Amino acid sequence: MIVLTAEIPVDPDSREQAIDAATDLAQASREEAGVIDYRVTTDLEDENVVRIIEQYEDADALNAHMDSDHYNAFESEVPSFAAGAPELYRFDVSEKSQLM
Repeated sequence: MIVLTAEIPVDPDSREQAIDAATDLAQASREEAGVIDYRVTTDLEDENVVRIIEQYEDADALNAHMDSDHYNAFESEVPSFAAGAPELYRFDVSEKSQLM
């Protein structure tokens, strides 16, 4: 499994635009083959930070997502609402277990 986390600092004046764009991205992404989960959140301590948590079955699913029209549309919109450079991290996960 591959997990990605993205953190996007958002201009307060464009917060609603960012949330709408990220929500649209998440809804379309959850429909893709190989996507386990795709969630958008806002930070409880800084409402102007949007986080995206993505889970993929494998690299093929991730690559297909990165090539999708909805991902590319989102990427082209990010500069219009970002208040800084987004941070993206990848985690290659060998196993998953539930703690609670």
